Amino acid sequence: MSLLAPALQAFFTERLITQRQASPETIKSYRDALRLLLRFAQAHSGTAPSRLRIEDLDAPLIAAFLEHLEHDRHNSVRTRNNRLAAIHSLFGYAALHHPEHAEVIQPVLAIPHKRMDRQLICYLAPIEIDALIAAPDTDSWIGRRDRTLMLVAVQTGLRVSELTRMTCGDVVLGTGAHVRCVGKGRKDRITPLTAQGVQALKAWLVERHGEASEPLFPGRRRTPLSRDAVALLLAKHAKTAATTCPSLATKKITPHVLRHTCAMQLLAAGVDITVIALWLGHEQSSRRTSTFTRTSASRNERSCARSP
Repeated sequence: MSLLAPALQAFFTERLITQRQASPETIKSYRDALRLLLRFAQAHSGTAPSRLRIEDLDAPLIAAFLEHLEHDRHNSVRTRNNRLAAIHSLFGYAALHHPEHAEVIQPVLAIPHKRMDRQLICYLAPIEIDALIAAPDTDSWIGRRDRTLMLVAVQTGLRVSELTRMTCGDVVLGTGAHVRCVGKGRKDRITPLTAQGVQALKAWLVERHGEASEPLFPGRRRTPLSRDAVALLLAKHAKTAATTCPSLATKKITPHVLRHTCAMQLLAAGVDITVIALWLGHEQSSRRTSTFTRTSASRNERSCARSP
């Protein structure tokens, strides 16, 4: 009978951090998923997490936990599948180090991800982009920062975590202007800048006057913005922009919507889908990037239907 706690600790320290060099976001996601699982197991067995054994987390309990996520916590199918992916990763690690528990581990690994409808993505039309970028009050330092951040987000398609981690030294202007970032899987990526992006960043870097190692888009205390801070500033400016562009009021503007907008702009410009996948740093281009082509096709069908 192997206790779960040592296996959990080794999974995070040895597997995720040392071997896979997982990003902080991945580690946090896995931590949250397994924390929820342990609380669920404790509630059902009355055993403290520190005393749980691997065999306590059998397939029936995992299946009940997944049902709990959807029906009691009202999680989406996508979230349910993400939680299951974390559990599969833990049990895959346990299978190598605790083969004596194969009879318990294999049924858990066999639990399938749930199929879900592929919804069309939300993105901004050109007129909506212009309204959003124009919304910040550029008479203030915060407003100029927000305008530059949103412009860079729309033109580069960077993830919010990549935006918030960017430093002043990650911006390269002049010939072949681009920004550097470290994306998922610790992979370095270079994303080109448009003339408008170069102009905005050049002015911002002069005003920012930061060292190469300092955050490109800092908060009031000169520390990196958090994901929540970026989400809040987007919601604030979207509300302002909706007064001049009413269609924005029907959309929930998140950092990921700006990423989607970048992809749709590239697709509309005729950029090949495999190039868009590399641009966005997708690891599985065929599955993820194909969402943009489905959305584009749906948009074209609606346009044709409206034509006389």
